[in-house]
Amino acid sequence: MVEMEVKVHASPAPFVKVKGSHREIGRQIGEFARVQVNRSLENAKKLIDDTYKVLELTWEGAQIQARKYLPFAQESYPRYVDEMAGIAEGAGVAFEDLVVLNAMEAVTMDALHLTKCTSFAVNGDQTTDGHVLVGHNEDWLPEDEDDVFLIHAEPDDEPPFLAMTYGGLLPNIGFNAYGIAQCCDSVYPSDSRIGIPRVVVSRAVLAAKAPDDAIRSALTARRAAGYNHLIVHESGEMYNVEVSARRFGIIYPDSSYLVHTNHYLDSGMQAIETDPDELIATRVRYFRALRLLRSRSKHTIRTLQDIQRDHVNFPSAICNHADLDADPLDREKTINALVIDLTARVMHIAWGNPCSNAYHSFYLDA
Repeated sequence: MVEMEVKVHASPAPFVKVKGSHREIGRQIGEFARVQVNRSLENAKKLIDDTYKVLELTWEGAQIQARKYLPFAQESYPRYVDEMAGIAEGAGVAFEDLVVLNAMEAVTMDALHLTKCTSFAVNGDQTTDGHVLVGHNEDWLPEDEDDVFLIHAEPDDEPPFLAMTYGGLLPNIGFNAYGIAQCCDSVYPSDSRIGIPRVVVSRAVLAAKAPDDAIRSALTARRAAGYNHLIVHESGEMYNVEVSARRFGIIYPDSSYLVHTNHYLDSGMQAIETDPDELIATRVRYFRALRLLRSRSKHTIRTLQDIQRDHVNFPSAICNHADLDADPLDREKTINALVIDLTARVMHIAWGNPCSNAYHSFYLDA
């Protein structure tokens, strides 16, 4: 194994405040992150080229495939299609290319088995100050680490939110002014279909005003497939909402903490999981995170950050490190780690591997 050198970022991740209509918000994001959006598209095109023998897909073919998903997004969520169009305009890229980026998992038929994200939450019963805390390690292709940035948004018709994203992707991991937080973990159902792309569905959850609203958004009709949506409310209510194109399972904890990685936990969802015997590392991370959460009677932001730095089962650990010898479809690493203090409305985020990079704090002002 040849490990990729860990990047050390001397500054916090870039941060932008945007407000207005969805088209205006998208345009402001695109103008701010022009470099990141263009670079992420180049990285995506290179990935498609490098994996042609496996996927038998060209970029032109990916555009054709992505076009099939667009009408479903336009029918159910025209406001988020407007956001994508605004990002494309602001960044000076083709809208068709941005649609591919936001439907990448669908157009590659889930060959991008990015199986190393880790999400967890603890409510006030298990924190020293009574605050509700949410943690997430975002694992993705190392080429996109430089494209990470944060968005503080005030849409005209939705709650303000603070979210992490990268490149030209719609934001979906963060929290809003109604005390709703969401983390997303990729899962691999066998019933995927042409429908609303997962990224668009999860973007809608950031607009929720109550837990049932958030869950209902994750389960919107005509979805193409699904993530696990770890949804947390400021009251301490926590849910894993495991989703596929046609099924779902809701897991409610019998304790003060909740964990999810990249395999289904609900027995009904396990029945439609693709190649579960390949999903071993995700189970190791799940049990490791669960043990670490159980090991303390009370947690703090620092103890959750310690969990995010954990290297048991290296390199496929909670703090994931890329293997340069691996197939291009399996070289993901932790590109950021974040802890949300939902009570204080603040996100602490380390840009890159948290074992080597400092956390910086960003507040939701609204």
